[in-house]
Amino acid sequence: MSQHRDSDSESIKAQSDEILCEALGIDDEAERSAFVEQACGDLDAVKDRVNRLLSFQNRAERIFDAGSPATISATEVVSTLSDIPEFFDKMRSALPDDGEVGRQIGPYKLLQKIGEGGAGDVYLAEQIKPVRRQVALKIIKAGMDTQSVIARFEAERQALAMMDHPNIAHVFNAGETETGRPYFVMELVSGERITRYCDDHGLSIHERLKLFVRVCQAIQHAHQKGIVHRDIKPSNVLIASHDGMPRPVVIDFGIAKATQGDALTDKTIHTSVEHWMGTPAYMSPEQVDCRHSDIDTRSDVYSLGVLLYELLVGESPFNQQDLLREGLEEMRRILLERDPQKPSSRLLHLSDDERRRIAEERATEPRRLVAELGGDLDWIVLKALEKDRTRRYETVDALAMDVEHYLHVEPVVARPPSRVYRIRKLMRRNKVATFSVFAVSLSLIFGLGVSSWLLVRERVARRQAVEATQKALEAQHAAEQAEQRQALLRIKAEDRERIAMAAFYISQGRKEDAYREADQISTELSPSLETEHVLRTVGEWLALRGEFEASSKYFNRLLDVDVKDNSYNITGDFLMAGPVLLKTGNQAAYDAFRRIAIERCKGMQNPASVERVIKIALLIPGDDEMMQRLLPFARLAAKATLDPDENDGAATWRCVSLALWAYRNGDAAESEIWARKSLGFSTRNELRDATASIILSMACRQQGEIPAGRVALERGRDIVKARTVDGLTWGSPAQGLWFDVLFAEFLLNEADTLYADAG
Repeated sequence: MSQHRDSDSESIKAQSDEILCEALGIDDEAERSAFVEQACGDLDAVKDRVNRLLSFQNRAERIFDAGSPATISATEVVSTLSDIPEFFDKMRSALPDDGEVGRQIGPYKLLQKIGEGGAGDVYLAEQIKPVRRQVALKIIKAGMDTQSVIARFEAERQALAMMDHPNIAHVFNAGETETGRPYFVMELVSGERITRYCDDHGLSIHERLKLFVRVCQAIQHAHQKGIVHRDIKPSNVLIASHDGMPRPVVIDFGIAKATQGDALTDKTIHTSVEHWMGTPAYMSPEQVDCRHSDIDTRSDVYSLGVLLYELLVGESPFNQQDLLREGLEEMRRILLERDPQKPSSRLLHLSDDERRRIAEERATEPRRLVAELGGDLDWIVLKALEKDRTRRYETVDALAMDVEHYLHVEPVVARPPSRVYRIRKLMRRNKVATFSVFAVSLSLIFGLGVSSWLLVRERVARRQAVEATQKALEAQHAAEQAEQRQALLRIKAEDRERIAMAAFYISQGRKEDAYREADQISTELSPSLETEHVLRTVGEWLALRGEFEASSKYFNRLLDVDVKDNSYNITGDFLMAGPVLLKTGNQAAYDAFRRIAIERCKGMQNPASVERVIKIALLIPGDDEMMQRLLPFARLAAKATLDPDENDGAATWRCVSLALWAYRNGDAAESEIWARKSLGFSTRNELRDATASIILSMACRQQGEIPAGRVALERGRDIVKARTVDGLTWGSPAQGLWFDVLFAEFLLNEADTLYADAG
């Protein structure tokens, strides 16, 4: 019996310490009280201990923070400390530690605290080696090292490490301090919350929606990695400036949840049934419903709907402070049962001054703003905010695509709820009245039915003979159409399964099996990162085997669905597809491909991407119209390459592309300058040097410098010959990849023809 009591006491102590540590991170008293209520639930002993320790903490603050120590009696100090001997050491270690600033943790020097959460502090830090740069370093608070807090901290660290997306904060490093406190180092995001940025810069509705789509793409990337964010809100979506353009960055995966079988960390996160995870105004109904423990990606769809609502009208569907004032049970009832107003209706209920201010922040007038929100945008938001998650968008990608449909003035998937659906919801809210009306209506219907039955029977008999044949024909036609639709859906489902199976084989290194699966696909594929990965991998595998006809089919399919990735990855696919098409001997197909590539990449501002477009478009000479279209690409690449801070590895490839562009443009002297500049960099890459040497040889030939040109030509030939002794191989980024070999070979053949004419 004594052991049982000791076990209960330890359990109460462990639970109350965990809840206390999280409560200390909440500054607002009302929010802290609401958190303690919902976290403790019916556990009165835990609640009493937490409230008692919080009161001791307040008294301790008075002692340590008082302006005049003489105003505090010695009796009060002794009383406070003697009441909480086991808590004082924890509180002392948990007090704000200004001594952290200036501290060295590994290669990182802490410069300034820039953020604080319930379990961790975020510092601006300077990395000393191997490179010098400023980063954000998040470290668990001293005294907050309960099992749950450490597990949740490690979950955030692992969640961020799994991400590789330009709109998600990147993780650079992770480790532990000398005292065992875990930390991780991530990208320093200097920006402001998305709602404030949009308002301060007066972004229009269309501009806000474009930013929102990029946020959705980041969350969809997290979902594909098996991570649910669970705390999407404006303060966790920052807008940073990148090349003068706004770049959304999603941060704080501190309460993320793994949706796959593997946990994010080997430490267990204990969450009671009553313990909500998230920010009330942005939480989905299933997050506050005790009956739901299977939170999935549709919870993030709801939170994104709240964020979209706030971007459109300047307010969330349910005000955070109002929810906290209502108390725990009323807050839960509101989030579970009360439907939000349509955004356009919410605007109409505001005062004229408030409506005018919101319209000005969106660069429009109040009347036009209400009209713009009414209709499709109303229904998109309400579909994302459905209480029943089965009626929401199935994925974040589906929500983003519907917003893009709106931006392109295309029909949206979201539709107004049907009349049957609205009646059913009304009946659920008013069960007693509904039953009474139903009983009376049933009596009336029965009486009228009996009196009308004979008349209806006679009329039906007359129509049946005429309609029987027509109905039979319509039924037969409908059955045939349904059978055709079913067959098509079955084939599409089988193709999706083949893609999934091919992706599995690729992950196992069984590329031949993946090819057999992918080769059976017979329908048009929908864009997805998994589909792109399968088509890209199989296409490369076939190219390395020398099966260029088969490989070109996979790259053509890849270019049709290649819309999910960023510009750098898409242009990387162009680098593989171009030489493969030329290897098939179909020059007309290559010409069509490079014109499409130039059009798709028009307006790109990434120097690494535009130099790839130049190179892939000019494997063979282009006409004047093509050279004119490539002129903006060449100017941007040249400007980036002349930057004194430019990285050698990036600049030298751009010099190769600029040398090729100048040669195709008829300026052999400029081509020679760029080719020699590429060869003059300190970083080396065999195939890059070979390509630059071959272009240099052709430029020299055009200028009559034949001996120097032959030397450069033979240098390039030797490198290509050495790389192709064993056939086409994968290669490496440092030495050059397989498609770099094909590029060099095409230019080598052209140079040989040029020098053969010279005699």
